[in-house]
Amino acid sequence: MNDDNALQELASGFREALRHSVYLVRRLDADGELSAAQLSTLKMLLDEGQRVGEIARNLGVRVPSATEQIIKLERAGLARREPDPNDSRAVRVILTPEGRDAVDSANRRRNRVMAGILSTLSDQDRKALADALPVIDKINASLQN
Repeated sequence: MNDDNALQELASGFREALRHSVYLVRRLDADGELSAAQLSTLKMLLDEGQRVGEIARNLGVRVPSATEQIIKLERAGLARREPDPNDSRAVRVILTPEGRDAVDSANRRRNRVMAGILSTLSDQDRKALADALPVIDKINASLQN
C-alpha cells in the first residue's frame, strides 16, 4: 500500500473512531440535566466567552439555532450576553457562575463514568491512550486554524 492510501485509510479510521466517540460521550449526558448541545455550548464559553456566530460554527448549526440554545441557557441562568470588549457592535456570550458550576458538575460526572471504563483496560492500553493524547491535541489544534 502506498503512503497516500495508508494516510487515507488512517484518516478514515481516525474520523470514524472520533465520530463514534462523540456519540458515546453524548450518551454520558443522558442522565444529566442539560442536553449534550447545551453542555457543548457552555464549554465553549469557559474562557472569555464567544460570539454567537462562533458558537454556531462550532456547533455546526446556523445562527438562529445557536441563538435558541443561548436563550435557553440565559433563561436557566447559566449564560449571559454582554458587549464584546473588542468590538462595540458585537456581543459575547459568557458563563455565569452557575454555568461554570454546571460545566464542572457535568465534567465530574463524565470523568467518573469514563474512569470506570478506562479501569477495564490493560495498563498497556491505558498507556497507549495517554501517549496518543498529545497527537490528538496537535490534530485538533491544526483543525481550529
